[in-house]
Amino acid sequence: MDTYKQVYEQLKQMKAVEEAITFLANDDTRTLEEQIVLAEIPAPPFKEEKRTDYIYEQLEHLGLVDVQKDEEGNVFGAYEGTEDGPTLFVSAHADSVFAEDVDTTVTHKEGTYYGAGITDDARGLAAMLSIVRAFTTNKLSIKGKIIFGATVGEEGVGDLRGVKAFFEHHTDVDGFISIDAVSPTEIIYLGTGSYRYEVTISGPGGHSFGAFGTPSALHVAAKAAAKLTEYDVTDVPKTTFNIGSIQGGTSPTAIAEFARMTIDLRSNGNLQLQAIDDYLHQALATAINEESTRAPLGKLTYTVTKIGDRPVGTQSTDAPIVRVAEMATKSLDLTPKLAGPASTDANHPIHLGIPALTLGAGGEAGAAHTLNEWYRPTNSYLGPQRVLYTILGLVGTHETESLLPRRLAK
Repeated sequence: MDTYKQVYEQLKQMKAVEEAITFLANDDTRTLEEQIVLAEIPAPPFKEEKRTDYIYEQLEHLGLVDVQKDEEGNVFGAYEGTEDGPTLFVSAHADSVFAEDVDTTVTHKEGTYYGAGITDDARGLAAMLSIVRAFTTNKLSIKGKIIFGATVGEEGVGDLRGVKAFFEHHTDVDGFISIDAVSPTEIIYLGTGSYRYEVTISGPGGHSFGAFGTPSALHVAAKAAAKLTEYDVTDVPKTTFNIGSIQGGTSPTAIAEFARMTIDLRSNGNLQLQAIDDYLHQALATAINEESTRAPLGKLTYTVTKIGDRPVGTQSTDAPIVRVAEMATKSLDLTPKLAGPASTDANHPIHLGIPALTLGAGGEAGAAHTLNEWYRPTNSYLGPQRVLYTILGLVGTHETESLLPRRLAK
């Protein structure tokens, strides 16, 4: 019999596992209540402390060992097994995309909950805490160790700083699950890479008529932007660009002394991401040269600052962690679906060669990253149940083997 199938047949027959699965269903209302509490705590990147403090208190209260907050701001604690086995990190991200002054009040209407950040990733955090309760309440006996926690800086300018810091200081971790989004069937096992830049251009400026012939910083930005939009992107692997903002100048009658651009480059392929990155830098240099030739009465300078670097993450559909998640999904009589690449905390460990997935926290959701974000708790317990089944398959129990391979600490 296939090892994966055998392990999951054993897990489904274990009374303690059955009780934990039932516990998660019964804990569903409490999980939703905690989700609302978390969503209403403002937590933009670099200002997640109030929300992580809440998670810290809950992890301590639930009896995890060695609960701590690291220098980056991540909080986590351990659930230790009784036998030697792999170490798995399971987390949701603590930050949301919304600024500190955004109203995060959650409202309810006809079975749907509305609020900035109600799903992303307040649902993931609440699901993670429910899973911890299932482990500690039912005293599940495992091999190895599970580290449960909340990472900071997953969104936008956070640039995965939390998960990057965690894996820099925990080289003995064998695998990772990020709880994000909601689907109880999709398995995100690939990571979309991205480079994000802020480009600043400076020049002498001058009167638009009297100093004509002086180069314009805004002209350079416009030329570079036009060149980038001409780039022939690939559909497979999907590659994209976006000029998020262009700012500069002071008046229609003044040659712009400065200009600033923000740019986002993304791809599901390493080579393609590097290619469009090279093109961007060439386009900027060419735009500077063209404007300097057109208007030679002054010198232009520019700086390119990388403000985001998310690596491409690739792993096989036959990877043990993927197969385990598929079996965990089937154990709930659901049909697993391998999702397309996404940009999540899992990007970084996958890039490092550490098996990693992003799994949904259950329910239905929409309008993410907008003030109209909504969440509907339809069969929402299925998310935590699927994650719990995945965890048990990976780390193993006193009756089942561990399906997550051990890796040597570096």
